[in-house]
Amino acid sequence: MSYQHVLRAINMFHDELVAIRRDIHAHPELGFKEARTSALVARQLQALGYEVHTGIGRTGVVGVLHGKATDSGLSIGLRADMDALPIHEVSDVPYRSKHDGVMHACGHDGHTTVLLGAARYLAETRNFNGRVVLIFQPAEEGLGGAQAMLDDGLFDRFHCDAIYALHNWPGLPPGVIGVNPGPMMAAADSFEISIEGRGGHGAHPYQTNDPVVIAAQLISALQTIVSRNIPAPDAAVLTIAAVNAGSLDAMNVIPHKATMVGTVRTFSPVVQDQIITRMQEVIDGVAAAFRADIELKYQRMFPATINTPHHAELVADVAKELFGEDRVVDNLVPSMGSEDFSFMLQQRPGAYFRLGQGGAESGCVLHNAAFDFNDAVIPDGCAMFVRLVERSMPLAGGQSQE
Repeated sequence: MSYQHVLRAINMFHDELVAIRRDIHAHPELGFKEARTSALVARQLQALGYEVHTGIGRTGVVGVLHGKATDSGLSIGLRADMDALPIHEVSDVPYRSKHDGVMHACGHDGHTTVLLGAARYLAETRNFNGRVVLIFQPAEEGLGGAQAMLDDGLFDRFHCDAIYALHNWPGLPPGVIGVNPGPMMAAADSFEISIEGRGGHGAHPYQTNDPVVIAAQLISALQTIVSRNIPAPDAAVLTIAAVNAGSLDAMNVIPHKATMVGTVRTFSPVVQDQIITRMQEVIDGVAAAFRADIELKYQRMFPATINTPHHAELVADVAKELFGEDRVVDNLVPSMGSEDFSFMLQQRPGAYFRLGQGGAESGCVLHNAAFDFNDAVIPDGCAMFVRLVERSMPLAGGQSQE
């Protein structure tokens, strides 16, 4: 059965959605500061007849809508993130950011708009048996907005049998859907390593215990953890991102301390634990060899984003029925980036998928100062959310009504 009527109906108000997206883009807000965006979302949902709840996870919004029937007892959650990034926009589009140093460089303006578009279609048709819960999440960019909503009782107050989220992906052609029945995004951890040596004169290094030399040895040793301890099929990354020691104005002074920070990315908790253990063993060994005090502070930040196979397969099936098999990648290679939707997937089954928007070939990539969401794919994202609801909670007869 063709479901092109869903796309046709959404395309009827595509221009209105583009206007909303560009308004959000022009007024970006950082995590937990999305007051204007939250108010816009709440107004839109209220006008559509949703039961609206605000202030969940500080600036999060939840909209609840019942279908034509509700005897299935099912409830499906759809999530979009709302926050921007602390990046100064360099594009010259007429709707460029009005706030210096803040912009929607990751497309969350598009994600919010896509969910609002789906909200409109679902409210106008209600072709489902159950309840839909629309989750507009704050602070995805490293601040743990998903966890904040969960801490506010998100799933206790708004039960969801399954949840879905999407993210635009410049590396896929416009309108192509990408999903994987397992890992989609890596766990993201951070660490800080402090080296206490003994400083002194650069001309007399034998009188010191040089933390710069120790740092160099430690960096080399840490780089062997993944390459020599983790099996190749178990992808992992350990990156030393910054090193601080001494002063560039004091070329003849050996400092007493060096500090390094970095990130670890993994898909498996077993691999994650193995890396942490090996890091501590390497650090203890280097500390003993150089008779220095070295401290590791390790923080597990965001877990891996792991789809449940059944729900990932449903995403692929819905995409194929809407767009055809040639616009679906159902074994998408996981990304080493992270996503705090993972916290929600730890509590409920569901799937996270990619909405291709193109642009990577010309340098329009995520977190780039010239990034802009591709408005042409808004209806595609809306239709995906709509059909996931209708397929998950069909009306009598197993098909949604046109």
